[in-house]
Amino acid sequence: MTSPDEVEDFRPTHIVPQEGLPAWETPDVSHPTVPLDAFLPVQLLSRRGDWGEVLCANGWSAWVDGRLLLSVPQPPPTAGGQPPGRAEDPGPQLDRGAEALDRYRRAVAELAAGRTDSEAFRRTVRGLRAGIVIDGEAVWLYDERAGRWMYGDGTRLATYAAVAGPGASPGPQPPAPDPVAVQLDAEPEQSVGHAPTRIVDTPEPGDG
Repeated sequence: MTSPDEVEDFRPTHIVPQEGLPAWETPDVSHPTVPLDAFLPVQLLSRRGDWGEVLCANGWSAWVDGRLLLSVPQPPPTAGGQPPGRAEDPGPQLDRGAEALDRYRRAVAELAAGRTDSEAFRRTVRGLRAGIVIDGEAVWLYDERAGRWMYGDGTRLATYAAVAGPGASPGPQPPAPDPVAVQLDAEPEQSVGHAPTRIVDTPEPGDG
């Protein structure tokens, strides 16, 4: 963080979500600093991957998970300017989710019809990710590019939750092990931490 000093003409671009935000001195999780309060107005200075450098009204600056910042509505553009892009339009994300679902459906149909085997099926769907939950006008969409869930009401999207911390790639997860193979390959269970129990003869009273 920089030292506090009132910023002239401070213009917030985002606010901190209601849960608050952890903050770091640099875009590195090993250098934490004071977390930001809920609903705090901040100005986004720069982006570096998932990281966002923000400036507060009192002059403090820090790095946060930029995916979790909530955008502040901006005034209309001045005459002659270009209208702002609809970066939060749910349409593109819905299209990507529908395409991923269709690819998976086709691969399942090929496997069920016997036109492909399980190994080819795994190769076809490897790395494929999609997430869509619809409940009336509300929709939750998984943004596989940014590793986060988005919430929308039909007109715009906002970040709902991040899957991994800033700078971490969600990446494809390794497949779950085959329980049959695990059982066949398992070694006999052995006790650790002490010597095996031994049975010894106890001398009768008066012997020896």
